[in-house]
Amino acid sequence: MLNPIDADFLAKLPSDLLRQPSEADLEEPRGRWRGQAGAVAVPRSTEDVALILRSCAAARVGVVPRAGGTGLVGGQVMPEGPAPLLLSLERMTRIRGIWPQEGVIEVEAGAILTDVHAAAEEAGRIFPLTLASQGSARIGGLLGTNAGGANVLRYGNARDLVLGVEAVLADGSVLHGLKRLKKDNTGYDLRHLLIGSEGTLGVITAASLRLFPRPAEEGAALLVVPGPEAALSLLALAEDRLPGMVSAFELIHRQGLEFLRETLPQVRQPFADIPDWLVLIDLGLPQGLDPVEALAGLYEAAGDLVQDGLIAQSEAQRAEFWTLRESIPLANRKIGAISSHDIALPPSDFPGFIARATAELAKIGDFRINCFGHLGDGNLHYNVFPAQGRTLGDYEAVRQAVPRCLYDLVHEMGGSFSAEHGIGRLKVRDLERYGDPARLAAMRAIKAALDPQGILNPGAMLRQTGA
Repeated sequence: MLNPIDADFLAKLPSDLLRQPSEADLEEPRGRWRGQAGAVAVPRSTEDVALILRSCAAARVGVVPRAGGTGLVGGQVMPEGPAPLLLSLERMTRIRGIWPQEGVIEVEAGAILTDVHAAAEEAGRIFPLTLASQGSARIGGLLGTNAGGANVLRYGNARDLVLGVEAVLADGSVLHGLKRLKKDNTGYDLRHLLIGSEGTLGVITAASLRLFPRPAEEGAALLVVPGPEAALSLLALAEDRLPGMVSAFELIHRQGLEFLRETLPQVRQPFADIPDWLVLIDLGLPQGLDPVEALAGLYEAAGDLVQDGLIAQSEAQRAEFWTLRESIPLANRKIGAISSHDIALPPSDFPGFIARATAELAKIGDFRINCFGHLGDGNLHYNVFPAQGRTLGDYEAVRQAVPRCLYDLVHEMGGSFSAEHGIGRLKVRDLERYGDPARLAAMRAIKAALDPQGILNPGAMLRQTGA
């Protein structure tokens, strides 16, 4: 059993590494839980983190690592149990080094994503991980959850952008893995074990990240398509015509645009009459290719796959297209979802899933469905909302049935109920229900080996022993 923080424990830590919890420390974006903490540790270095974890291990005190607090599955808050120590990396924000010719930047885990973008830009490179919360999301949390975002189609998830990590394990020992090597076959790849572990196996304190040349030309288009099947055919056509140059391919349903019109009217809508389905395609091209010409050629070659469209004529208009896409989650929050779902399937299975899911949900109740997201890498956000004129309170009786219906269908079709958001505390039971038994057993064995006392992010990802 874990122990709560007490005065004796705090007295053994340097006072300048501690502060009182604020309200912001105990919140998570969706408001599902309010966390608790006996204190907040604010280390300045990896050595400080090691000292803190050694103290927690000796006292059997739980530790909840916290980065930018932008996670959507509750991994950054601990609402019950003995009061833990909140470990914030807010002071560890340094860019330790950058090697543009190698395409590598070494950063501390508290660095905010936009600051990493700026450092890469100054060196004439890009760090391609982008997402709506990049102004507050920190590298440690992004790696801890293996964040996805808009550019996965071209550059991969967070784990694909990491060459090495430095981390502190539960006993306070430091894993020195900040190599800048693309090839290193010297045993188990602990880097990939820690990435996506949500702070349950160790605390990432720094990382060596991959940088890329900025495309010489960038462009975007919003194209009206008859439906998801046509969108997939259009993606295949785009990749055939422009191999390796499609950075993002986003599917947008009319419901998201209607929510925007209702809640965020200041966001400019490109079409007077909202179409049923849109795709946002983003290109990064080498010198000598014109994105407007490339997208116009795609439009012409698409035939019946595209019914209408707009091609960005400037970088400002391209940014406007992306503002539209990235404002959809904000509108969703203002409407208030009955249940939100971050699912993955092979892209060719999505048209069938969307049709079947809609039919199955109709048997449960009357809903509005906003289906949008990263079609190019097989990740959609399939979110369910009250019908027009009804409230969330009207759906309490079916609130649990909605995700069960959808996740059963995703599981049947060989997909994942968590594509990019992780497990956190929200989806622990889902992992137990849908996870492969052998994989779950291996995960529990790894957790027991690296964190035998269960002090690291107790209750996140895996149920606490005896809970």
